[in-house]
Amino acid sequence: MSAASIALNRFGYGFSAKSAAPDDPRRFLLRQMDAFDPAPAAIATRLGTRAKTGEMIELLRRLRQDTRAMAAMEQAGAAAMAPAMTDDMTRQEARAAALDGLPPEYREKLIEARRMLADDIAVRVNLAVSSRTPMAERLVHFWSNHFSVAVGKPGTQFEAGPHEFTTIRPHVFGRFSDMLKAAVLHPAMLIYLDQFQSIGPNAPFIQRRAARGGGDQQRPRGLNENLAREVLELHTLGVGGGYSQDDVTELARALTGWTVPGIGQVGRFAQTQPSGAAFVALVHEPGARRVLGRSYAAGEAKQALAILDDLAAHPATARHIATKFARHFAGDTPPPALVARLEADFLKTGGDLASLTRTLIEAPEAWVAEPVKFRTPFEWLVGALRLTGVEALPAQRIVGALTQLGQAPWGAPSPAGYDDIAASWAGPDALVRRVELAERIARNVPQDGVIARAEAAFPGALGESTLTQLQRAESGQQALALLLVSPEMMRR
Repeated sequence: MSAASIALNRFGYGFSAKSAAPDDPRRFLLRQMDAFDPAPAAIATRLGTRAKTGEMIELLRRLRQDTRAMAAMEQAGAAAMAPAMTDDMTRQEARAAALDGLPPEYREKLIEARRMLADDIAVRVNLAVSSRTPMAERLVHFWSNHFSVAVGKPGTQFEAGPHEFTTIRPHVFGRFSDMLKAAVLHPAMLIYLDQFQSIGPNAPFIQRRAARGGGDQQRPRGLNENLAREVLELHTLGVGGGYSQDDVTELARALTGWTVPGIGQVGRFAQTQPSGAAFVALVHEPGARRVLGRSYAAGEAKQALAILDDLAAHPATARHIATKFARHFAGDTPPPALVARLEADFLKTGGDLASLTRTLIEAPEAWVAEPVKFRTPFEWLVGALRLTGVEALPAQRIVGALTQLGQAPWGAPSPAGYDDIAASWAGPDALVRRVELAERIARNVPQDGVIARAEAAFPGALGESTLTQLQRAESGQQALALLLVSPEMMRR
């Protein structure tokens, strides 16, 4: 691969007719950092969903008293959002059947949530396809996957898009500590990892209810450690980062009180937070905390913020982030020298992500000629759409394509996010799906000048074998389909 092709494809999402091949590849990338718009108009119009989240969760709580309704919802809810096909019916038919089994008021809310989720996915994809700063968009998606949230639990469909739009995009060239606090304490994450209903065992709310005697036995109650564990294991220190179970529990106690606005009996006592979440002191576990050997005074909402700031600056976090960053851009087995360079920059700058990005751009390990990464389905689709000039696909077509490829946004199978290595995406079935989709794309876009387009997309890097196949193609449509599944399009 030439340096120009690396800048377009390894660092970005590939060629677009809007931008010529860069004469100075590194400068081409650095300029994108200044030109990136974190809040374009397409996103600014999509952020007023918070009330819908609370409404959906409250409706579900009311329905929880109806045993038959809950049984139908448990059976049908997952199918209504599921991407997989069934043996006997299409996905659309399966969803329709599932929705029919739900209470009418919840069915309407779920349909609205699905529609909003599809629209947010379309905004995400169409922005990347049309962007003049594709490296910045790649970084947005890298960090969004690092702080992965998945839809499926009630309310997450309204919040997954805003989670990326408001906690990742504004901080992609900011400080890691700010991104960490915004992403971890956003309603999407609080719902996804069940933090919104975590209550301190000795919280004032519990003590008052105990003193009165009784209470709603159906209400989930008690400490939930899911978010605390993932913060330590996935978002900051990493596996083997030196934390203990006691640290998980103490962080979980510090996080009590962080919840979603407008829900529960104590919602009227909620204090709105910058992340879009709410903090309810009545359900916060009182007292000082000790995490990783450091003491934190009682401080309600500020206690968790202080711990997260220290976790963001921890040496183990620097190593964990540097390794993932290097793996994404420089190979499934990241070069140790690059990891060390990125780690040193992270520690020196206190997690300045702009500096980390500049260090990556200047690193020789990121510019080796051989392709070092197999494109994930999302990367491949965005690159294919940029190459073919498609800029504004409707939401349902985008969702359908990504579902077919197996990587719908905000649909990772675990809080670890989607895998970032070839072994997860290069299987025969996955490749067949790309071939099928490439043929459909090629039928519906201009098919002229395929060879010229290929040479522009991979300047100085188009292989002789690929060029020969394109020249021998029986039609422009066949040539374009071949280009979309060529080795150059599959790897970066």
